[in-house]
Order: sequence, then structure tokens, then C-alpha cells
Amino acid sequence: MRNFKILYAEDDETLAFLTKDNLEQNNYEVTHCSDGKSALKIFEEEEFDICIFDIMMPKMDGFELAEAVRKIDLEVPIIFLSAKTLKEDRIKGLRLGADDYLVKPFSIEELLLKIEIFLKRSQKNIPTAKTIYEVGKYQFDTKNFILFNNEEKVGLTQREAELLKLFLDHKNSVLKREQILTSLWGTDDYFMGRSLDVFISRLRKILANEEGISIENLHGIGFRFSIG
Repeated sequence: MRNFKILYAEDDETLAFLTKDNLEQNNYEVTHCSDGKSALKIFEEEEFDICIFDIMMPKMDGFELAEAVRKIDLEVPIIFLSAKTLKEDRIKGLRLGADDYLVKPFSIEELLLKIEIFLKRSQKNIPTAKTIYEVGKYQFDTKNFILFNNEEKVGLTQREAELLKLFLDHKNSVLKREQILTSLWGTDDYFMGRSLDVFISRLRKILANEEGISIENLHGIGFRFSIG
């Protein structure tokens, strides 16, 4: 079965990287553009199953982009992701033909759910996301937030489970601190940073006896989850 195609227009580099990466980890094929004009050109040349647009972009904003897309295709679902919180902006977006409007910072889980809903409405099959990972002696059940084997079961909080999944999806690679914070909380601030340190300490403790697994702190940069 083919992966469903998403056209994603967003000029914030960090947010675009994280959102695109999360969507691809859930088996979607994502084409990213950093301005509305480029996104429209690609939409004119290719077919997409769903569109995700920021509003405040260079060259052509998300409202103009959605309006142009609707002149080409009346059916393709459009979701706005925007820092614009005024009711008037939301109403304008929906009147232009958008199917939904999520305010930043948004939850990646909510976005994935919205995508599933709109694809189901389009009578499309939804790609199955990976839900079970191998972590040393454990199986990691991402849906139920547990690490388990034949002898024991370790419960995780939702944030701990999200963090571990993020590390596993980027194993042996460097993840910047701000990328982790934005992915988990949709924001990068001091208080969320303190919470992140607590969750990382807990994961280190849980996995302390697992050979070949480590969470390396790269000072001033971020973390590397090594597994081998």
C-alpha cells in the first residue's frame, strides 16, 4: 500500500523539521515548502492527499495559498497550523475552505488524529504506525506506555513514552534540546526544559542495566540515544 502524500508549507525551520519527521515516522510521505508560492507550484504539478499550511509565510501567506488550492481542487483536506489566535483568523481560514485550524503550539498527536479523520472522510485507508519497539531486553508498547518482557512490566508516563519513542525514532543520532522540547510540548522554555531533564533521568534509571543503551548529554547541544 502506498504512503499518503502530504503537502506541508511552513517557514519555521525547527518546527518544520520536527513535524515533517513525526509525520514520516507515521508512514506519511511529506513534501515540505518554506513559502506559499513554492507550495502552490508543487501542488499544481503533483497530487496530494492532504495539505497542512502555516499562515504567516513569505511570498504568499497561507490564506492566499489555501484560496489558490481551492480553485484547483475543491476536495483535498486543508489544515491550518498557525500562531494567529484571533477568532477572526480562524473564521477566515475556514471560510476559505480549510477543514480545520490548529493553534501553535500544537500537539503532534492531535495533528495525527486530524489527518486520520480527514483521510477516513475521504474513504482512504490509514497507514499503520509502528507501535512496538525493541529496547534491550524489553518490548516497548508505545500505545499503552509500557516496557515489558516475560518477567516484568514497567509503566511509563505519557511524556516518558513520547520521549523514548522520539529517541528510538532517532537512535544513534543527535537530537537538539530545542527539537525535543518542541516535539513533546510544542514550545521551548525553561520550565519544560527542567521537566525534560527529569524524564531523561528516569529513562536512564530504567535502562541502566541494558547493555549497549545510553542517553548521552551533549553539553549545549542536546542528547544522543545510542543503542546497538
